[in-house]
Amino acid sequence: MQSWLAGIVLGYAMRRIRAGDPGPTLLLDAPEVTLTFPGDSSWAGVYRGKPAVERWLRRFAATGLQIYPDEVVATGFPWRTTACIRGRVHLRDESGAILYDNRYVIWGRLAWGRLREYEVYEDTQKSAKLDAWLTEHRPELARDW
Repeated sequence: MQSWLAGIVLGYAMRRIRAGDPGPTLLLDAPEVTLTFPGDSSWAGVYRGKPAVERWLRRFAATGLQIYPDEVVATGFPWRTTACIRGRVHLRDESGAILYDNRYVIWGRLAWGRLREYEVYEDTQKSAKLDAWLTEHRPELARDW
């Protein structure tokens, strides 16, 4: 039941991000949330606090990345829940050609329905190639905001 409910909530939040609105995800984030994105790309880093995570999410949405959850698993008590999302993310150009295609896993901890911390794992070499494309075609989005 817990995984089903988490899937509904997180699926909705990702649909909104695909539409350019990170608002529902931000509503889930606790004020002291930490987002960790490993690697060397411009997306990488440890973002502490809701304002820093909000900048990261707004850049993600502005870039037009399309994120889809394939599976959501949630377990634990309401005051200490672990959630894991496995899915895919891609970006298409104006003609519909795929510029970026990646798989991800997000591992998160929640307390009372609020995200306290989450880590995003994906193929970081593909993230670096996305950076190169953004630098050439969308320089306003090429760097961390």
